[in-house]
Amino acid sequence: MPGEDLSDAVEATKVFNRKRIPTVFTRLGENITQMSEAEEVKCHYIDMLEKIRDEKIQTEVSLKLTQIGLDILFDKSLEFFNEIASAAKSCDNFVWIDMEGSTYTDVTIDFYRRAKMVNKNTGVCLQAYLSRTENDLKNLLDINPNIRLVKGAYSENAEIAFPDKRDVDRNYLKIAKMLLAQIKEHDITAVFGTHDLKLIEEIESLAAALNVSNDKLEFHMLYGIKPNEQLRLVNQGYKLKVLISYGKAWYPWYMRRLAEKPANVGFVLKNLIT
Repeated sequence: MPGEDLSDAVEATKVFNRKRIPTVFTRLGENITQMSEAEEVKCHYIDMLEKIRDEKIQTEVSLKLTQIGLDILFDKSLEFFNEIASAAKSCDNFVWIDMEGSTYTDVTIDFYRRAKMVNKNTGVCLQAYLSRTENDLKNLLDINPNIRLVKGAYSENAEIAFPDKRDVDRNYLKIAKMLLAQIKEHDITAVFGTHDLKLIEEIESLAAALNVSNDKLEFHMLYGIKPNEQLRLVNQGYKLKVLISYGKAWYPWYMRRLAEKPANVGFVLKNLIT
């Protein structure tokens, strides 16, 4: 994180933009318990989009549905999301829906289907470590979805998630190949969120085999992780965006992620510099 405030994210983005790297903003905080909190979050994201437009910076928006009241009132949270997406459309921008734990997978996919009927400038995250994800993607193809594929960071039962990294990587590449075919056939937005250099190399090879040009291939990476790889991708003509988180809820969010998956500690320490 560059800081706790939106202004910190904006200033960091200006530095990235000078390197021809756009960003994605997300305000930390999830599982709110009052709709008044959800409305405040909605207003914050709309204000954020206006600031992005006024500052003339290249950045998109990503949010968790439990930030805007999904746990409380589905219909109201959908209304709030559509207001955010509509504001994004008027600012020529885009809104991503982050995927949360597996208990939210069905409702998030249903939510995205409804949202995309109203606002095309929206996308959803899918997690490769869940065994169901291949079918989830197939079932979404009829709406020409915009997808960000990640491995997944939540702790899940082995009955629904691949416990072995090799199996997760294998599934990631299988789904990546499906997405690359959709880029080729339907020109959808498909994003690969990963810092795994071997996976990135494999995706590059798959894209070349399918004649998907570099400028159609997009990667998302976290702020401060693998900066040299970020520059390599940009210099080779690939699309790259850096995810920038901010907000005062960073400490509980960070500690919860470490508790859910202790391997994340090693990942952070290993990848901060290289």
